[in-house]
Formats: sequence, C-alpha cells, structure tokens
Amino acid sequence: MTGEMLLRPIAQVESSLRAREDAPRQGDEGAPDAWVVFDASVRDALADVGVGDELILITWFDRADRDVQKVHPRGDTSRPSTGVFSTRSPDRPNPLGLHRVTVLVREELRLQVRNLEALDGTPIVDVKPVLGDITER
Repeated sequence: MTGEMLLRPIAQVESSLRAREDAPRQGDEGAPDAWVVFDASVRDALADVGVGDELILITWFDRADRDVQKVHPRGDTSRPSTGVFSTRSPDRPNPLGLHRVTVLVREELRLQVRNLEALDGTPIVDVKPVLGDITER
C-alpha cells in the first residue's frame, strides 16, 4: 500500500492526566473530567454540540509506539500476547483513539467532558455524535 494521508488536529485535550501510568485504561474507569479546546477554524462545525450530547472523540495518540504489533491485553502478562488490532492498546501502527464522552459544559470553543482518559495535550482529529438511530442525522 502506498500513499500519504494528511490529518490535522482540530482540538486538543486539557486534562490533569499527564503520564500514561496515571491514566485509566478506559474513560469509564475513573477518568477525571477534562476539557476539549477546539481551533477557531472549526467553529461552525461545533455549532450544534451542546450540554448532554454524547460524542465519539477520535484522537491521535502522539506518544504511542507505532512499532508495536502485539501486546498483553490490559498489560496483564498472565494473558497471552495478542495482535493490537484485537485490543484497545494505544500502541499500534496508526495510533487513533476512540473515546465516548458526554458534554458537561459548553464555553464557546471549549467543551468540558466526562470519561476522557486521553493525556493532556493529546490532539483530537475528529468528533462524531453517538447515534441511537443511524437515521437520526
């Protein structure tokens, strides 16, 4: 496969989580509330997002090891080594993260969210709504 893909960050995470060892494995396992700060260039794209909305944030794990192809799930060495495409490991060839969050506060280009386990400074490359019925939007 050849070709180049260009992703640009549209937002950045502001969180008290600074180091990987401090972050829970999943957002619903004790992640602190965090802020998502959007670039002004995507202001119109953010127009209809509000308090109570559930979103999928797609992040770029900028501190991930892109050479990792196998891991012990959840870092548990008693479990067999598994290909990363069968895990939620942040270390993978293309380190995209998926985070289901709930919007708690909206302030212009800033959203305070619940259940975001991404580290402070993590770039966000896209946002999608959680749909109950795929025909809704």
